[in-house]
Amino acid sequence: MENSSPTVPFPLLQTPIESNYRVCTIPYRFPSDNPRKATPVEIQWIDLFLNSVPSFRQRAENDPTVTDAPIKAEKFAERYTAMLEEMKKNPESHGGPPDCILLCRLRELILRELGFRDIFKKVKDEENAKAISLFGSVVQLNDAIEDDSQRVENLIRGILAGNIFDLGSAQLAEVFAKDGMSFLASCQNLVSRPWVIDDLDNFKMKWTKKSWKKAVIFVDNSGADLILGILPFTRELLRRGTTVILAANDLPSINDVTYPELAEIISKLKDENGQLMGVDTSGLLIANSGNDLPVIDLSSVSPDLAYLASDADLVILEGMGRAIETNLYAQFKCDSIKIGMVKHPEVAQFLGGRLYDGVFKYNEVLSY
Repeated sequence: MENSSPTVPFPLLQTPIESNYRVCTIPYRFPSDNPRKATPVEIQWIDLFLNSVPSFRQRAENDPTVTDAPIKAEKFAERYTAMLEEMKKNPESHGGPPDCILLCRLRELILRELGFRDIFKKVKDEENAKAISLFGSVVQLNDAIEDDSQRVENLIRGILAGNIFDLGSAQLAEVFAKDGMSFLASCQNLVSRPWVIDDLDNFKMKWTKKSWKKAVIFVDNSGADLILGILPFTRELLRRGTTVILAANDLPSINDVTYPELAEIISKLKDENGQLMGVDTSGLLIANSGNDLPVIDLSSVSPDLAYLASDADLVILEGMGRAIETNLYAQFKCDSIKIGMVKHPEVAQFLGGRLYDGVFKYNEVLSY
């Protein structure tokens, strides 16, 4: 059930990858720590994953595609909980010591072994339909802003506001269950700048003076995140003459958009001339990243993506999993943006920021 296609390193990572690239941002342990004793940070993160078990079990037991879903959902909860508790006692068990990639992978493996392919499918479809109906008005609001740097700031704020639709966060899953999320309210309610990492002013200055020939965007969640956040920004890049590759997951994981879902959403948003609200989309490409988790290890992507991305001059990683919990400090051969919202208290604590703070990290590479 796992993605078994061969993978290659993402070609724009600084080389040698072995010494330059560490995928996980937050170190759960240091070499001096006792290998057989869980560190306080490991325990903190294992607890975070334990706290997500009830919401995952609930989604699983309501999966109409799986026979005996409630029984299998209970099995998932038991197995995953037991694994996590065991790791607290012995961090070297189950392929440990743990990091965010391993903790996500174990959760997915157990779900897939029990026959659960896509437990968030229903909520993804509902949220995509809602967001598609709002796409036009969000684009019009942005198009009405005449000043270039103000417009790009509004588009960036839209990405952060959309990124709040994340059912991997236990607190947000609860809020979402109660009353859904209003995209425009989220835009208005973003925490005040400066954000915990805030290179937006520098980026706005570059945006008015510089253009990129090809951008690769690693997308995150379905719904408002993709459709009202990433796609209006993508459209703006296309309008400026940038070719854009949108890279999405191979297999479902939480409410992240998959490659086939992304293709379907874009075909629904295009008009009869193949345009996105008046903007030509011949420079828009969709790639399967080869990934099957809500975080991403860029030393292992699909050959298709590597081929398409090899001559890009801008890499954008979006979302807490891909841009903050992994890859925040990843160094690229070209300009890069890491953007996302801080949705776990543990991440806020590590960064020294606030819960629901923004991260906008822009690195320019002058010699590329």
